[in-house]
Amino acid sequence: MPADPTNYSIATMELGPMENFVYLLTDHATKSAAVVDPAWDVPEILDCARKLGVTITDILLTHSHHDHINGIDQLLDQCDAEVHLLKSEAAFWGADLVRPSLHHGGDRIKIGKTEVEILHTPGHTPGSACYRIGDDLVTGDTLFVFGCGRCDLRGGDPEQMHTTLKRFRDELPESIVIYPGHHYAEQATSTLADELEGNPFMHFTEVNQFVRYRMKVHDRTRNSPYTAVTKKEIEALSSQKRP
Repeated sequence: MPADPTNYSIATMELGPMENFVYLLTDHATKSAAVVDPAWDVPEILDCARKLGVTITDILLTHSHHDHINGIDQLLDQCDAEVHLLKSEAAFWGADLVRPSLHHGGDRIKIGKTEVEILHTPGHTPGSACYRIGDDLVTGDTLFVFGCGRCDLRGGDPEQMHTTLKRFRDELPESIVIYPGHHYAEQATSTLADELEGNPFMHFTEVNQFVRYRMKVHDRTRNSPYTAVTKKEIEALSSQKRP
């Protein structure tokens, strides 16, 4: 990615009762900004933009669950912003959005002069998206610090999630910095190298073992705040008698 990290910045706000992270991506050259997943406290989002002296021109949606989109209408009442999401997520959501910009995985858009690549990362929902800006990756509910999104909600698919995370392992640089959709770990961000070492969902190569762990084991053996889990620890869990 050609984005120069000196030309943009990402401000983080933790908002709402579900520990959501809402991000404000700012292009320094134009003072344009995009809000990622506006929810819960729109006045706080607007106040952040005001303090930074930027104009909100775009809204980037990682997916359409209520806790990530419940501030869209209020934000659009205050800002003339363009809403971006994947076409497959719009079909899954079924909302009556006014002239949204619908995309496919691999598309690139610009916030001011800063280029953003949209990755299609299904698993949590059919049209979940991650946004890559240089060596930063905003992951929504696809990848958390030492965790990943649920696959037991409507539209969730653990086999797709396994494929998505394998693509991360195979295709992304280990130096990339993860900006997750929730503050479920002791730290707010991590690198992909950290995730490969300590995220239990990154340790599985066999899809059936991943599915069993995601759907049957994880939620009864781990609680937030998440910490690193070694591959050896996961192998021990996977070798236990199946429930």
